[in-house]
Amino acid sequence: MPFEDELGEALRRTGDGFTAEGRGLADAGERRGRRMVARRRAALAGGSALTLALIGTAGAYVNGLLGPGGGGGGGNVASSQEPPALGPLVRGSSRNTNRVGTGAVSAEQLTGVLKQLLPQGTLSDVEARGTGHEIGPAVTAVFDDGEGKSRIGFTLNRIDPKGEMAADMLKCPSKATTKHDSCTSEKLADGSQLFLYKGYVFPDHRANVKSWRAIVVTPQGFIVDASEENAATEKDSPPTRPTPPLSLAQLQALVTSPLWHPALNDLPAAGQEGARQAPRQGVKAVTILEELLRTDGIPIVSRDESHADLGYLVLDDGKGKSLVSLEIQVDNAEEPGVWADQFKDAETLPDGAKVLTRKGDGDKDVPGMLRWSAEVLRPNGTRLILSAVNGETEGSAVTRKEPVLGVERLKELATSPKWASEYGQ
Repeated sequence: MPFEDELGEALRRTGDGFTAEGRGLADAGERRGRRMVARRRAALAGGSALTLALIGTAGAYVNGLLGPGGGGGGGNVASSQEPPALGPLVRGSSRNTNRVGTGAVSAEQLTGVLKQLLPQGTLSDVEARGTGHEIGPAVTAVFDDGEGKSRIGFTLNRIDPKGEMAADMLKCPSKATTKHDSCTSEKLADGSQLFLYKGYVFPDHRANVKSWRAIVVTPQGFIVDASEENAATEKDSPPTRPTPPLSLAQLQALVTSPLWHPALNDLPAAGQEGARQAPRQGVKAVTILEELLRTDGIPIVSRDESHADLGYLVLDDGKGKSLVSLEIQVDNAEEPGVWADQFKDAETLPDGAKVLTRKGDGDKDVPGMLRWSAEVLRPNGTRLILSAVNGETEGSAVTRKEPVLGVERLKELATSPKWASEYGQ
């Protein structure tokens, strides 16, 4: 079962198990998901033509979508009357019926639209879903224009266009967390938001399998997500050509084509997302971390923050670059203590804070990648996660034998009194 389907099924099973009493955990998971999205969307957007996004089971979601490219022409989905929902890929199943339309547009018809929008060539190994499928319409296939086979595909969905999920999907990943060739996110003349991305299936660029993607989110909430690769399969085959067959301009033309309107209009309306959690005011977490690291004397070669409580530093002590990541999760005010079970066996400090340290492997697809971390649960329920890997990003090739900071130093940093001054005791 592909990753995206395993993820969807896992989230579905988890969602089925939630009760009213477990709502705090779901909410906390959603907050964590939103904070991790900047990091994970980078990996997903650059990683998989088939990885689909926004799985809204029990309030949790992961970001990233699937899709392909197109050469066809001209109108814009924004002129449609209604907007799309998000769903996994062609395989898999889900009980979430939010994506189910009437079935007015079949899998065969959607495959025909894709053929119509592509340049001259052939499609094979087609897997498709129509608008009546329980996890939403999508098509993936192998496209051959005579210059090498390419995996290509698209999904159609709908979402709250003003919600945080849409904003996260359309945000370019930081090069501090993932390396890519280009990324733009812009507003079109009709008010639609367009995301164009050139990245890689493997973050460390091994095998040089490229993944290019276009996503459009219209003012009505329609989403068309298309992506392509310069290989016949996602990870199991070498490149068949230097680049994917469609240019970004062709991908843009595909996702903004009016030929998707009948299918998009057949999907049910997406619900409105709840109000966003107001961003914390004050010093950014990564700024505090920078101050704490001054005594180490290790040069900081780059910095990035996704928001006030999530940030990254790349350090280089002369032995190779190393990414240090910081994530802070404020407890749920309505149901405090949602992280307590994870710290049952943790060391308890004199001030009541609990600490866990870990030494483990990093990205399984990166040989030799190590990830060391220290996690702290403060008495007020705030959770701080500080980690370091022995590479410039979490998915790129290793640059050194070990992370730049050992677990004891990570623990010292994570338990510094400075955090209490900003986040409370």
